[in-house]
Amino acid sequence: MGYSGMTWVAGIDYSLTSPAICVAEVLDNNIKFQDCRFHYIKQTKSQDSFEEFNAYEYPKYSSEIERYIALADWTIEVIRWYNGRVECVYIEDYAFAATGRVFNIAENMGVLKYRLQKEKFKYVTIPPTVVKKHATGKGNANKELMYNTFLAETEVDLKEELTPRSTSITNPVSDIVDAYYICRTGFYS
Repeated sequence: MGYSGMTWVAGIDYSLTSPAICVAEVLDNNIKFQDCRFHYIKQTKSQDSFEEFNAYEYPKYSSEIERYIALADWTIEVIRWYNGRVECVYIEDYAFAATGRVFNIAENMGVLKYRLQKEKFKYVTIPPTVVKKHATGKGNANKELMYNTFLAETEVDLKEELTPRSTSITNPVSDIVDAYYICRTGFYS
């Protein structure tokens, strides 16, 4: 998909616990890492904003529906900030092999899609396998392969910056990486 002039697009890795957003400025019909801004929900008090990575406290809520609304409000405010709005929003679609709180996940995503439509944001959903294939060449790539691809491409060690004591790739690192590749996959598809 091509855009002329200055425009912004966004990739969203949306979840109940650790959503992340990559907002990219499209220059010369291209998305480059250095033209991206990242927004994520902190998982620990020690995770702070740095460079183009903006950390936010988890929104307060007193019921599940308030939680979904608060997360959608946070997302809308992030994507609205860029010169009024982003041109297109790319969202990772449901993983059909998912287990656990699938109804809560679906309700949460439904509130976001409703808010995007109400605010007149164009959005496109992308299957997780398509994002992984675009990023790594493998549609079944795990978090480590996604992260290693990101690290090789960007030379930014998010794991060291955000979760230095972790022995594996965890939130919010994997969410930020996914948001970046959701944005790129959506734009180049």
